[in-house]
Amino acid sequence: MPNDAARALPELIQALGAVVGARLSTAAAVRDQHGHGESYHPTKAPDVVVFPSTVEEVAGVVRVCAEHAVPIIPFGTGTGLEGGTVALHGGVSIDVSGLDRIVAIRPEDMNATVQAGVTRKRLNAAIRDQGLFFPIDPGADASLGGMCATRASGTNAVRYGTMRENVLGLTVVLADGRVVRAGGQARKSAAGYDLTRLFVGSEGTLGVIVEVTVRLYGIPESMSAAVCSFPTVADAINAVILTIQSGIPVARIEFLDDVQVDAINRYAKLDNPVAPTLFFEFHGSTAGVVEQAEQAQAIARDHGGTDFRWATQVEDRAKLWQARHDAYYAALALRPDVKGWATDVCVPISRLAECIVETKRDIQASTVMAPMVGHVGDGNFHLTFLVNPFSAEEMAEAHRVNDRMLARALAMGGTCTGEHGVGYGKIAALENEAGEAVAVMRAIKQALDPGNLMNPGKVVRTWQES
Repeated sequence: MPNDAARALPELIQALGAVVGARLSTAAAVRDQHGHGESYHPTKAPDVVVFPSTVEEVAGVVRVCAEHAVPIIPFGTGTGLEGGTVALHGGVSIDVSGLDRIVAIRPEDMNATVQAGVTRKRLNAAIRDQGLFFPIDPGADASLGGMCATRASGTNAVRYGTMRENVLGLTVVLADGRVVRAGGQARKSAAGYDLTRLFVGSEGTLGVIVEVTVRLYGIPESMSAAVCSFPTVADAINAVILTIQSGIPVARIEFLDDVQVDAINRYAKLDNPVAPTLFFEFHGSTAGVVEQAEQAQAIARDHGGTDFRWATQVEDRAKLWQARHDAYYAALALRPDVKGWATDVCVPISRLAECIVETKRDIQASTVMAPMVGHVGDGNFHLTFLVNPFSAEEMAEAHRVNDRMLARALAMGGTCTGEHGVGYGKIAALENEAGEAVAVMRAIKQALDPGNLMNPGKVVRTWQES
């Protein structure tokens, strides 16, 4: 907070206490916990953390912040990777973990409404007995509100889509405390502006998401997973491209380079060949899964892939995918004394091999270590730079490699981020990608948040910051 606002902090705390009672904290440890995510971005703590338990309390907190002209930073589980929860200008962190009610499960309509603090694993546990599941799987057990805010996707996106395709409606508290509902339960609508898609991916800059209605899917009759290694990165990615272009409905197809495979072998005590590797999963009827697997295996073999190592039992599949989900932490274990800078791009599938091969070449010629993984079925891949954030030399080199990757992706018709979001580290990249469209985004931000209180400093440079 600026000095004059800091002097008003006791008044702010008193006003917030009138809304949430004792469910607020100014303790340094709590504030620090809410001032960072999972990546290298330095901690910038809010001045106060509040823990509302109802939509009405969130609206009340936002109204207090508006009256005091104090920044608002929504906080889910803190698993973001682009600094989205960092309190760049101080203010109030609204922790939505207390909004943890599953409002309704509608098996006949195959959808559910949950409050923003419900995590994806909790939702899946609640619907499993009804033969349903929610497929969006970013790895971390993130909150559904946070997954909406960052437009998350993950390993299942190649078959089931991202949060963009799977959110039917939501409830949002706007910057002035108004509660608005966008969308609903219908599978489609042509009524007015699509406000649901506007808030999905807005990263807390337009409002606080407090309730979400999502699509559900039937648990497949059969599931099978496999691991396959390849002689080169190009061989692996070309196998992916042909698999997708052939229309094989794989549920997951994940790429790990040799460095990342070595990391997960060490971390999860596996024995995969240290080589470019694909993880596959197939969903469907028993006969359909066999057919999909045979087709994918034939394509892999034509590109030098080794025989598939199968995981058909639930326990074996869980171990395989847990190893993939732990890839970030496995990478960090290669250099325990550093931080992870996770970054991602997404390109059209036809350009994927070229983009990955050139990026891998840059890494091999660099002094920084950066294991690579990817949700390559939809053209999305990630690097985790293992860097000492206090080393100007390491950070400069990581920036150089990252900037080359971003420019390469944009030149190929891709995007600067497939799923991590913009946060505050990719604002310039978004400007390069979107051009004049950024002015439209800025106009929307100004219309909905004229005081620039909602997660300021993220996604777009506002009229005050430009």
